[in-house]
Amino acid sequence: MSDTDKDEPAGGQPAQHQPVQPGREHEMTPRPDYAPRFPGSGRLAGEVALITGGDSGIGRATAVSFAREGANVAIVYLEESEDAAETRAAVEAEGGRCLCVRGDVRDPAFCRDAVARTVEAYGRLDVLVNNAAEQHVADEIEDITPEQLEGTFRTNLFGYVYMIQAALPRMGSGARIVNNGSVTAVRGSPHLIDYSATKGAIMALTRSLAKPLAARGIRVNGVAPGPIWTPLIPASFPAEHVATFGTKTPMGRAGQPNEVASCFLFLACADSSYITGQFLHPNGGDAIGS
Repeated sequence: MSDTDKDEPAGGQPAQHQPVQPGREHEMTPRPDYAPRFPGSGRLAGEVALITGGDSGIGRATAVSFAREGANVAIVYLEESEDAAETRAAVEAEGGRCLCVRGDVRDPAFCRDAVARTVEAYGRLDVLVNNAAEQHVADEIEDITPEQLEGTFRTNLFGYVYMIQAALPRMGSGARIVNNGSVTAVRGSPHLIDYSATKGAIMALTRSLAKPLAARGIRVNGVAPGPIWTPLIPASFPAEHVATFGTKTPMGRAGQPNEVASCFLFLACADSSYITGQFLHPNGGDAIGS
């Protein structure tokens, strides 16, 4: 990983597949680029962030970016202990502290425990980043089983709601919530129907919460990435699809996690103090009118 601000070459990735979701970053070739690209300026100094799915991909890049800006972080992860340990090391290398909390965001009791452990460790909670997700390819809606439908919604939507419910009593005026959505919330996806539906719901959730929470001094925003090179990609698609992933964007390539983490950082710090109920769209050039 490097701190240089350079354009990535156009094109896809080597064909590869992982059999288990949400995927393992240490098994990917090439490894995603999560390193922050610019020096920190203390924009989150002394603050605490809780990031779900923080062991890898966009969550890891966000955790390291926050640490560079002075935050201590807690990351929630499902089972990828090796990836979580690497994230913790990267956060600590930036001078931050990192609490790793293993568990399933589909369980509201776990979400309450994760928040409680974060506050116990750091004494406060300023930023919640909802990022954990799963996705499963189905070419026809008839192919979506009840188990898949329920699982995708429980992780991608219920987990966000449970974590927000757990976090709000611990968050005061000035706190921020940033939800990870997707370009599929706006343009849909014929192969990720249930996933796209959850992302549309996340967009509606974000906008619905923004107005009432503004009265409490809490801002709620979201990021809707396009194709980003994360472990979820080889864990979701066949190898031949992975080889061309992202090449249909106007930029001709998939994005890197650190190109999305900058959006989360912007929405998590005072740079965005007059923004709530909005989404940023790091998607490689897709025109989005929402």
